[in-house]
Amino acid sequence: MKTIELKDILSISGKGGLFKYVAQARNGIVVESLSDGKRHVAPTTARVSSLKDIAIFTYDDESPLSDIFYLMYENSEGTPLPSHKVSAEELKRYFQELVPEYDEDRVYVSDIRKVIQWYNQLKENDMLEVIEKEADTKGEGNAAPDENNEASDENPETLVDDPEQAK
Repeated sequence: MKTIELKDILSISGKGGLFKYVAQARNGIVVESLSDGKRHVAPTTARVSSLKDIAIFTYDDESPLSDIFYLMYENSEGTPLPSHKVSAEELKRYFQELVPEYDEDRVYVSDIRKVIQWYNQLKENDMLEVIEKEADTKGEGNAAPDENNEASDENPETLVDDPEQAK
């Protein structure tokens, strides 16, 4: 499955737009605005979220923002997305077509506006890099130990196949 790479792309609460992580600073992190290219220091008290960690609520689970962006990328086929400034009904209709299983009770119109605005900003900056999504290997007890981390007799829980026995 394919997805969009969102490495080092950040959202900072209270500041509009998206930012790219540049470096660690003594009193926070140095970020570069995608809209104007100016660098700022986001203090350690700022609420900084990586787009990689953001997900959209669905009825079953959550869908990572990178997957939503990939759906937008596939559906747009070069045509412009609706503006984030259109009516709430239009935004809901667009998002319903895009992600039919999104949870309408927990995903607000403001969230949809933000997702569309972020996608458009990433598209303007040519930062929509399509990558192959790695297979999710969590919970598979069959993974072979690698050379440097070989399981030993000292820690028998590393080879337990039944998660209930590991508790």
